[in-house]
Amino acid sequence: MNVSIKRMSAIFQKDLKDFSRNLAVSVVIFLPLFIAAIYSRMGVDSLASHYMIFNMTFALTATYVQCCLIAEEKEKNTLRGLMLSPASTADILGGKSLLSFVLTMLIIFFSAVLAEYQPANIAIVALALVLSSFFYIAVGTLLGLWAKSVMESSVIVLPVLGIFSFGSFAVPLAEQYPILKVLVYFPNHQLFEIATKVELGTAIGSMWSHFAIILLWTLVAVALTVIVYRKQTKD
Repeated sequence: MNVSIKRMSAIFQKDLKDFSRNLAVSVVIFLPLFIAAIYSRMGVDSLASHYMIFNMTFALTATYVQCCLIAEEKEKNTLRGLMLSPASTADILGGKSLLSFVLTMLIIFFSAVLAEYQPANIAIVALALVLSSFFYIAVGTLLGLWAKSVMESSVIVLPVLGIFSFGSFAVPLAEQYPILKVLVYFPNHQLFEIATKVELGTAIGSMWSHFAIILLWTLVAVALTVIVYRKQTKD
């Protein structure tokens, strides 16, 4: 599949303009920064609090912003124009995801700075964060393709915010409610497990299963997104 950097760049620039004009969406990305600043002043520096902020960033920026951008394109019928253009599926989905990825990484970086989070191994943590961002962006794209309007996209993304931002806090209840054991395999918890092992100085070889689970979630989300996107191109 051919990928055009020029086309992706053009889509990125258009999304950046649309994002800057939509205050209802753009203001949301500052919430993790606000929470990180408050936690820092309160002296809250536990690993769980740091990754609650990071997972919230994924849900609000990588998923919510991405979902709204796609839904807005659909609502304005400009997404159909992109589908009918010479741009490939990779050009369109990659270009539409680029802004969300850049914003997500920036918010995570500044949140870490504000919360004074310094991982023992930045490379491993960075790799896990980047891989996780791909999953959340794919979910945002998928939900955006399903949504019929920006208003609807704001509603259907709420379960993602609740489950993937705060789901890890329900894991200790798994002994009492066995159904909650499934939360252990969610990407947000796997990310936290990687971070925990990094702080313990565990060798990266023992973390491959956590990376594999996050990668599997990402591949499934990307595959579903491509299937739904291609189906809509034929409608």
